[in-house]
Amino acid sequence: MEPVDIRELNALIEKKSAFIDVLNLGMDKVIVGQKHLVESLLIGLLSDGHILLEGVPGLAKTLAIKTLAQLIDSKYSRIQFTPDLLPADVLGTLIYSQKTEEFVVKKGPIFANFILADEINRAPAKVQSALLEAMQERQVTLADTTYKLDDPFLVLATQNPIEQEGTYPLPEAQVDRFMLKVIVSYPKQEEERLIIRQNIGKKPAPVVPVLKPSEILDAREVVRMIYLDEKIEKYILDIVFATREPKNFGLENLEGMISFGASPRASISLALAARAYAFIKHRGYVIPEDVRAVCHDVLRHRIGISYEAEANNLTSEEIISEILNKVEVP
Repeated sequence: MEPVDIRELNALIEKKSAFIDVLNLGMDKVIVGQKHLVESLLIGLLSDGHILLEGVPGLAKTLAIKTLAQLIDSKYSRIQFTPDLLPADVLGTLIYSQKTEEFVVKKGPIFANFILADEINRAPAKVQSALLEAMQERQVTLADTTYKLDDPFLVLATQNPIEQEGTYPLPEAQVDRFMLKVIVSYPKQEEERLIIRQNIGKKPAPVVPVLKPSEILDAREVVRMIYLDEKIEKYILDIVFATREPKNFGLENLEGMISFGASPRASISLALAARAYAFIKHRGYVIPEDVRAVCHDVLRHRIGISYEAEANNLTSEEIISEILNKVEVP
């Protein structure tokens, strides 16, 4: 690895990450609390990864991504997933024009910068895989023509944890495509008081764009420059390998509790998310705290828990916490 001048890098990151404060300020005007949700959206945006959100209805999930899209002056699409949805409703289709006597391409709502896939588990597997393919390939093929999707391209899929009747749960292999799985919780009492006041008072001012999409693409290049020490690399690998071989890390009690560990995609996501988190904190290098801060969101949907774990009421959250407590911090 080339020698890195940390001081120089730090100064550059501090300058380039100044817009984060402006974005946060814009989000705060519309959304009360939900700091973790906003932070996760920024991590996904800066790391070019997609996010799966889980939370009961009415926690500002839709509002958060819509506000972020407005602040970055980019195109936003909301797709309500329902059991009768077809892949063409998401991707687009060919329509026959009687006027020109030929087929015309009608692009679907996937052609936007920010996509909200609302209640993704309500739609059948065919639609889910069409969306996930577009997420992975960043392109859509209609008839025999392939269309590139706009950049930045962020998919935020929501799942409702309450109703499981008439839903199609996402298979593990598909869930792995999401960089982060974020659990959105209720606001605190004081925050909810502010939410009530904000919504029964006068009409809020419209959201004014503070950034261009091109600035996000530039920031992504800078995020990749953030220094990741070999010790931090080893720390990330130890965490991921502890999910696969807990016995080697002194976690004999987790043997038999994990049906499958995190994939190599988890290691990549953990490194990228830690870098993005350091960028949000205006730092040019990654510290162990950055890895720990993003660890639950990156790993919670990538660890399979066995029947034995379920019988003992052991969740993937607790498994990750136990691993973080055991694995040696550099």
